[in-house]
Amino acid sequence: MLPYEELVERKMKRIDEVHRYEPKRTALMVIDMQTSFMDPRSSLNLPQAWEMLPRIQKLVEFCRKNGILVVFTEFVVSPNIPCMRGDPFGPEHLAAEPGQPTGWGYPSNNSILGIGGPEDPTTIEQLKPRPNEPVIQGYTLDKFYGTPLDLCLRTHDIRYLIFTGMMADLCLGSTLFSATARDYRVTALTDCITTLWPNILEAMYDIFGRKLARLHTSEQTIAELEGLLGK
Repeated sequence: MLPYEELVERKMKRIDEVHRYEPKRTALMVIDMQTSFMDPRSSLNLPQAWEMLPRIQKLVEFCRKNGILVVFTEFVVSPNIPCMRGDPFGPEHLAAEPGQPTGWGYPSNNSILGIGGPEDPTTIEQLKPRPNEPVIQGYTLDKFYGTPLDLCLRTHDIRYLIFTGMMADLCLGSTLFSATARDYRVTALTDCITTLWPNILEAMYDIFGRKLARLHTSEQTIAELEGLLGK
């Protein structure tokens, strides 16, 4: 019987081997880096997202320059689809009531399609998708559910996914779980994913790394891709 530490080391080595990128079959996933979650005036502003933005920008530009597909997702809401993301779990996503308070805990129009302003669900200007880049809008935490994301990836012959964005325990985590259920080989970038609570973020990395994904930093991923591309 091998000691525990050696078994873990062997497992991690095998995870790395299985998840080593094939650049032509790799896509960068930018999950929900949108105005409604990043504008300081929005009801669901996540300040931590700005801290990792430069690293995600660097990855996006690297992928664009090297012909690696970049896929954006956006969490969207419509009053015509009254799912539980609004009532009861996210009152901020409900339509604002005239003359009533708005902000965290109140109906605020957050992520409603076409609302404009700080609650708008479009990807932030700093990461603005190019016309040829897929933008997947989803009404649930899991961006595979009820969207063409899987079809989009398969028609591009994608097998390997690089996960960035937010939130680790909600939209990003749900989408990552769903990706692995479809047998995509996922690498989660620990310096390009965030959520509100540091302890929950660490717990999610532990869950991802045990059974779902390879854990990398953005620099590790760029270095690996550069090596594979002969840079």
